[in-house]
This record gives sequence, structure tokens and C-alpha cells, in this order.
Amino acid sequence: MEQLPVDLSQNIPNALTAIADQERSRLIPRNDYNGVGNPYSATNQDALADGDSLGRGTGVFLDVYNSAAGTIEDVTERRREIVINKFNIDRKYPNFPIPTV
Repeated sequence: MEQLPVDLSQNIPNALTAIADQERSRLIPRNDYNGVGNPYSATNQDALADGDSLGRGTGVFLDVYNSAAGTIEDVTERRREIVINKFNIDRKYPNFPIPTV
């Protein structure tokens, strides 16, 4: 069976292409990370938990037991939950002896 070549280029203007181009530019934001002054990394200012709503990390590899990690909303919620939770940094879960085999 002979295969016909397919030309997907659109050289004739049409309404659907115009709407798609307009929506694409609106929905896909510009990437502001670059290698010169704003590199994409775990220590980028937008990635660090510094009291804003952007960053969640601390810049330290596998730093999961850090009360400062997370956005300001995460930290606030964590503090609110610790008040009602009987387990905290001083009373760790489980608070019973774990049997060894």
C-alpha cells in the first residue's frame, strides 16, 4: 500500500489557528529561569521556603524534618495542627516501645 505524504503546515490563515495561538500565549507562561542570573535549582530564591507563598524547600538534600520548610501557609497550618495533636517534637509518634524480634 502506498503511503501519502501528510503536510501539517497551515499556510492558510483560519479562525481556529488564531484562537489557538492567542490562548497558547496566555496559558503557557514565560519561563523566567536562565543560566545567567536566575538558574533553576533547589537553592533558587523561588524554591526556598523564606516566608512567602512560592518556595517549599530548604535547599538541603532530603531535609524533611525541618519546621521552616514549606510556604507560609504550610508553616501556619503545621503550627495550628501541632496545637491539637498530642504528638509533637517532644512527644514523637509512636510513644510506646516497639518490640524487637
